Amino acid sequence: MTTTEETQYDVVVVGGGPGGYAAALYGAAAGLSIAMIERDKVGGTCLHRGCVPAKEFLETASVHRTVSRASNFGIQVAPPTINFAVSQARKNTVVDQLYKGLVGLLKGRKVTVLSGTGCLLPGRRVRIVDGEDAGTELVGRHVILASGSVPRTLPGLDIDGKLVLTSDEFLDLDRVPESVAVVGGGAIGCEFASLLSDLGAKVTVLEALDSILAACDSDVTAVVARSFRKRGIEVVTGAEVKGHAPKADGSGTVVSLDDGRSFDVSMVVVSVGRRARSEGLLAEGTGVWLDERGAVMVNEYQQTHAQNVWAVGDLVAGAPQLAHVGFAQSIVVIKGILGETMIPVDYERVPWAIYCHPEVAFAGLTEAQAKQRGMDVVTKKDPFGGNSRARIIGDTEGLVKVLAERRGDGTVGRIVGVHMAGPWVTELLSAGYLAINWEATPDEVAQFIQPHPSLSENFGETVLALTGRGLHLA
Repeated sequence: MTTTEETQYDVVVVGGGPGGYAAALYGAAAGLSIAMIERDKVGGTCLHRGCVPAKEFLETASVHRTVSRASNFGIQVAPPTINFAVSQARKNTVVDQLYKGLVGLLKGRKVTVLSGTGCLLPGRRVRIVDGEDAGTELVGRHVILASGSVPRTLPGLDIDGKLVLTSDEFLDLDRVPESVAVVGGGAIGCEFASLLSDLGAKVTVLEALDSILAACDSDVTAVVARSFRKRGIEVVTGAEVKGHAPKADGSGTVVSLDDGRSFDVSMVVVSVGRRARSEGLLAEGTGVWLDERGAVMVNEYQQTHAQNVWAVGDLVAGAPQLAHVGFAQSIVVIKGILGETMIPVDYERVPWAIYCHPEVAFAGLTEAQAKQRGMDVVTKKDPFGGNSRARIIGDTEGLVKVLAERRGDGTVGRIVGVHMAGPWVTELLSAGYLAINWEATPDEVAQFIQPHPSLSENFGETVLALTGRGLHLA
């Protein structure tokens, strides 16, 4: 349709995932007129094909683990079995409830939601090229690009949704395969490997690098690797996947590596990261720059090279592909649009959470990164084995590790890294995240009292030990 006064908005958001809907809700709360274009359902990959459904399955695995060891607590139950179709139905219910809640929020704040794929034209015009609202053209005083990402694939592993799957297809399964090769040992790969193993599948992780969870501190990685070995998860590092050969009887496929090794499995799950979804996003002459991988280039305030055009979320070059990073970037953008003070997102200090078993959470520098920068750091580690609450719940694998700078006079300065592996650490990181971002010292943080008995005591005890006077930790 022809552009009219009614199709002009303060902000037009292209994409309704975490970055997009956060911008819409935050901007609408500030009184801006907002239109948001989404090609599928608001909530994006995170709600429908990523974070939320994956964590529901991980919770299914957690319940299975708990029931399996119920006898340790004096509760006698039959060995648990898994009906994955029921878990799938529960996942769909959880997602649907959250989706309806989000739709209600957007409606309540008078955000105009349009259906289709948005394409940015010169002059901050956005045309919807398909879907229910195809042909509609909007003009924004500002435009926020938030089209998200899609799973990466590998040559020789064409996705067919049956033998070879990405996270998108895996999350629609209604059964647990007998054996799985998980290609990729990063955060997503380790989550899939962990839940599949807990639910009875024989799992092999094929990782091209020298270690799984390569972005994590080595002490944390060691905890997860040790746990995987104990649970029978085979981890093959330095694994360059060549391809696969489906079996004639349809029972699975054989994955081959460049070095000649092969693995006979029922299914392959490819988890090698995600790439920006920028195809068809930009018409000629917009002035928005893409990097060599197709991600949108922005400055520290999320501004593209085109005036009043911004980008947030997985689409952004160099940014961690985390939903909560998209939330934070969107707040920065709306503050900029409103003329308020903007505080850029510091990617080195964002919180990371990995929901495999044992869980992993961290913020700040790893010990290796600190040393590479020539920093003199002091470290302390406190295993969960000595924690009262961990003993009570019967989950003692893991540790808390805290890094702090050593000052020139030998005293301990600001905390620069907090790394955790173990029970519920994804819920325990907040104190460490705040300490890093406030550049607090162990002396300052140690003043805060941790409840007893609690898992959070491990963080408090580790920080106290950095002051030189730990209670249980030297």
